[in-house]
Amino acid sequence: MKKTIVITGAGGVLCSTMAEALAKEGHNIALLDLNKEAAIAVADKINENGGSAIGVKANVLEKDSLVQAKEEVNNAFGKCDILVNGAGGNHPLGTTSNPFLQLEDLVRKEEGFKTFFDLDPQGIQFVFNLNFIGTLLPTQIFAQDMVGREGCSILNVSSMNAFTPLTKIPAYSGAKAAVSNFTQWLAVHFSKVNIRVNALAPGFFLTEQNRTLLTNSDGSLTPRGNQIIDQTPMGKFGEPEDLIGTTLWLCGEGSSFVTGVVVPIDGGFSAYSGV
Repeated sequence: MKKTIVITGAGGVLCSTMAEALAKEGHNIALLDLNKEAAIAVADKINENGGSAIGVKANVLEKDSLVQAKEEVNNAFGKCDILVNGAGGNHPLGTTSNPFLQLEDLVRKEEGFKTFFDLDPQGIQFVFNLNFIGTLLPTQIFAQDMVGREGCSILNVSSMNAFTPLTKIPAYSGAKAAVSNFTQWLAVHFSKVNIRVNALAPGFFLTEQNRTLLTNSDGSLTPRGNQIIDQTPMGKFGEPEDLIGTTLWLCGEGSSFVTGVVVPIDGGFSAYSGV
């Protein structure tokens, strides 16, 4: 059965891959992104391959923007059946320079060096807003189309950070933990009106956001990149296509009795103690 699927953050490599896979299942895809050109580029690719998609500009932190985007989606495809909350990200102002605090760090003065005590509240708030509020607001707007109808669901994007926080990125780890908690809360809250709510928890995938942190210009791994691979039992980064199977399952009828789960797709990272 053809459904209307709304995807936020759809211009990025992970969500665009998910969008293309869902389009191949015959669904109408509404690609929402702050960068309208990126969303349109993904929509054009889907349409050129015989699918049905539109690119829509939307700011997941502005309710008015989302209301306008919903109007565009409804006019083009009708009511939203499935929402994929893919918008998210980190910010350097919410990141420490080192994984551990050392006494000598307290007297370091070089520009850009940050300990826990130097973290910028605005940077931390940006990360929490983008990941948590950026999941809550689109849900408030688009889930109105779903209440009481059959076959509707929401798929959030959390992270394996939500299970065990990574060093250096307290804001992002905390924000994704909030997304996982919200997924469970919302699954219970919406359980009587036929809306399922689940989440993906991707491990390490190379994206434009993290590529320079994990790889050098010659393609070799940085120390942090090596540390991640050493802690991933399968010994590699994920490919965007690795998200497709779980996405199709959680958005399909095969998971009709599944709600409130957060599924790690991380090569065993979250299961490994390091020993």
